[in-house]
Amino acid sequence: MRSSLGRFNWIMFAAMLALAAIGTVFIWSAGNARAETMFHDMWKSNLVTVGVGLAVYLAIAFSDYRKFLEWCAVPVYVAAIAMLVAVLIFGSKVYGGRRWLWFFQPSEISKLCVICLLASLFGSDGRRSFRWFVIAAFLVMLPVGLILLEPDLGTALTLVPTVVLMLFVARVWRRGLVMILAVGIVSAFALLGAVYEAEKPGVTAARRERILKWVPLKSHQLSRVKVFLFPEQDLTGAGYTLRQAKISIGSGGFSGRGIGKGEANHLKYLPQSISMNDFIFCVYAEETGFAGSLVLLSLFAALLVSGAWTAVVARDSSGRLLAIGVSTLVFAHVWINIAMSIGLVPITGLPLPFISSGRTFLVTVMAGFGLIQSVSIHGREIKQ
Repeated sequence: MRSSLGRFNWIMFAAMLALAAIGTVFIWSAGNARAETMFHDMWKSNLVTVGVGLAVYLAIAFSDYRKFLEWCAVPVYVAAIAMLVAVLIFGSKVYGGRRWLWFFQPSEISKLCVICLLASLFGSDGRRSFRWFVIAAFLVMLPVGLILLEPDLGTALTLVPTVVLMLFVARVWRRGLVMILAVGIVSAFALLGAVYEAEKPGVTAARRERILKWVPLKSHQLSRVKVFLFPEQDLTGAGYTLRQAKISIGSGGFSGRGIGKGEANHLKYLPQSISMNDFIFCVYAEETGFAGSLVLLSLFAALLVSGAWTAVVARDSSGRLLAIGVSTLVFAHVWINIAMSIGLVPITGLPLPFISSGRTFLVTVMAGFGLIQSVSIHGREIKQ
């Protein structure tokens, strides 16, 4: 036990607890501004969730991740696929999508299950050929396809950089990965260019229709891309949320208006339905300002650098891949969430780790960092 505590990553643990505490405070702030009294006590529910997540974190941290990957990686992956199928059949329909199975979101759990399976599968040498790449692609695309059917494009997209980096570090068909990444980047820019050409002022309806028939986006996704490309065109309609998000962040100044005193939130300029989850960073930035935002980003940096360092010092490939996978997934969430709040990427429904409300996501992320902590504790026990 003493040796385990000696290898315990206290910086990671402290940063995680600090972020969870900040999240609870600002869920209170965002919820207190809502008219529905049921949201006023959401911070209490979040506090309970933090407690559950902490228990899961510590239980996983002091267990040997190698035994977990050996015995549980495949069963939990199969269970995740079963839950993703079940949610499409029995799940609750909210905002046009089926994402909830009773009280939890299988899509959030499935991301961690995919990371564990890949870490287990490619933790062994000799699995670097194109054949193993195809196997990995199938194992990843199965849950991604089910998540897209919910539909939940944002959640599915976060797995892309996670899986690509894990396979690259595992040296699985690296040349092919680089080519696929290049094709993906070119395709993304081509899609943006097509939407820009179709939606720019002065384009005839016929030309717009001809271009958009080749764009594989649904109407709400197309609207979000249009807002990203032309943020000033529809300020009272589709572009309203992004405009208010930017105003909210900018009005915080250097030191902010004070916790619980954000005008955009209390005056309901920032839509209430998103102030506690996807756009909670706007509430935080207005109330704590640039200084508070810098503190938040520093805590995320400490957490993610700790995860990356754990990957560097791990002596086995499976532990290294596990730490890289979880860290990349969380980084993707942080970057996309904050970037969409300030208009750097199209708006997508992704929560900010530890800060946004969401029980399944919070417990899953804490479980993921519990696995990284387990790598920190047990990953140096194997001699090269």
